[in-house]
Amino acid sequence: MRVLFLGDVVGVTGCSKLVSNLMSEKKLKDIDFVIANGENAAAHGVGLTKEICEDFFACGVDVITTGNHVWDQKDIMKYIDTEERLLRPKNLFEPAPGKGFHVYHSKDNVKVGVLNLMGNVFMKKCEDVFEISQKFLEKNKLKHDYDLLIIDFHGEITSEKNAIGHFFDGHATLVVGTHTHIPTNDARILKGGTAYQTDAGMCGDYDSVIGMNKENSLNRFLKKNSVKHFPATGDATLSGVIVDCDINTGLANNVQSYIFGNQLKNF
Repeated sequence: MRVLFLGDVVGVTGCSKLVSNLMSEKKLKDIDFVIANGENAAAHGVGLTKEICEDFFACGVDVITTGNHVWDQKDIMKYIDTEERLLRPKNLFEPAPGKGFHVYHSKDNVKVGVLNLMGNVFMKKCEDVFEISQKFLEKNKLKHDYDLLIIDFHGEITSEKNAIGHFFDGHATLVVGTHTHIPTNDARILKGGTAYQTDAGMCGDYDSVIGMNKENSLNRFLKKNSVKHFPATGDATLSGVIVDCDINTGLANNVQSYIFGNQLKNF
């Protein structure tokens, strides 16, 4: 079974690139299951809406994960309680709308567990991610509660992402980082059989500052006239990882970075 995980979708240009190309890319790459982080998908670059979620589902996304901006569009709080395909970080302080883990069934009836976690370092306050992860593994087992387990770790620093990857090694199919919007060149299979990449990158305009208008961002750094960050609007590139999964073990046979678009190519 082949799973595609897409990094943070940013703004209108990221959404447009995803909606316009995902169906054909799924066929071309023989993808069976798609997960995308949608926490920056709204027009302002923060949060997401019911309409965006429905567009993603209609174009072939199976599950949407999120992160620290999950509540930035307030109407999502009601929607997330009714839509099981939309997750928020499991270690958000309870009670919170929605949930951070669910088991889905692929078209071939493979049970795919998806766990959404958020880091503690330089992020919004949330429960200790390692304590929550330990409790999760005490209750949920690979090849018992699900055939595959995909983990979106939404975090700021590489060391915390590395650590959570090793923590779940042998217990998950894929651990992939989101949030920093820059794809890392370290896709690999860890010693215990879990596929890993520190950050999936973003689905957005890379002629930018992590998806935001570069001129305005530079002005903010230079303390010149500027406004609140807003997304860049050039042609987007889709970034993420593809993992080939062993249904018998629940672990990874192969993992590779995925890039669709011209902005990250060296000419």
